[in-house]
Amino acid sequence: MIPPEFLRKIRRIQIRSSHKVDELLAGAWHSAFKGQGIEFEEVRPYQAGDDVHSIDWNVTARSDRPFIKLFREEREMSVMLLVDLSLSQNFGSSTQSKRELVGELGATLAMSAIKNNDQVGLTLFTSEVEKSIPPGKGSTHVLRLIRELLYCDPMGTGTDLQQALQHLNRTSKRRSVVFLISDFQDSGFESVLKVARRRHDIIPVVVSDRRETEIPNMGLVRLQDAETGELVTLDTASRKNRELYRELSLQQAEKRDAALRRLEMEPIHLVTGEDLMRPLRRYFDGRERRK
Repeated sequence: MIPPEFLRKIRRIQIRSSHKVDELLAGAWHSAFKGQGIEFEEVRPYQAGDDVHSIDWNVTARSDRPFIKLFREEREMSVMLLVDLSLSQNFGSSTQSKRELVGELGATLAMSAIKNNDQVGLTLFTSEVEKSIPPGKGSTHVLRLIRELLYCDPMGTGTDLQQALQHLNRTSKRRSVVFLISDFQDSGFESVLKVARRRHDIIPVVVSDRRETEIPNMGLVRLQDAETGELVTLDTASRKNRELYRELSLQQAEKRDAALRRLEMEPIHLVTGEDLMRPLRRYFDGRERRK
């Protein structure tokens, strides 16, 4: 039995997300992902203005005139959400934690998929795969996904992107659009991501908080790594220490983004406390132009 306060929170997320879904579906979602899957339909005689790249040379060779292949777009698409629930996601210096941002994003993407008549599934992971729900449709299904996004109590504490992607490769045989949502506080995942990218359309979504890059002057502070438990003391009154903190954070971010660029992948960057729709729209619009 779900406690009433949990049901109220799920309902609030559902209402907030529904407005964002209407925005995304005003062209952005469908135009960005149309044609993900195509099926061969038939051949017909070549007509003036047809794309010569569509010519079926085998049929043409057996005939006295050129023929072209016709394809049709698959009616539905499969969307998978791979969501990082490691302890570092609980951090938030504004009115929102990274986990709350991830929950709102996941709900928005899931509802967008369902309203576009696509299937949507969910895999939650930390240092292990915590829960996996295969793609499905309908309001009951999407409410289950939102509930798991908000209230799954993970066993692991760290981040293992490699294991999550290996699970995707084992279980998702059909080509899918995969939103890989994480703060990417991990390394060594590039090779398995490269394998997954051959089969799926993978969109990395990097969630972060401003305090992970910039720290104010608060005197002596003790910082703890949420995933490893390691403690360090930092004198934030020192400008040099604050600049070093920022420099190290930016180096880690650049290393991550460089690894994604090598795989020709462009991430979506989301920051706690900020409107998530602006970067989503910018990404989808840019994706449509690139196509």
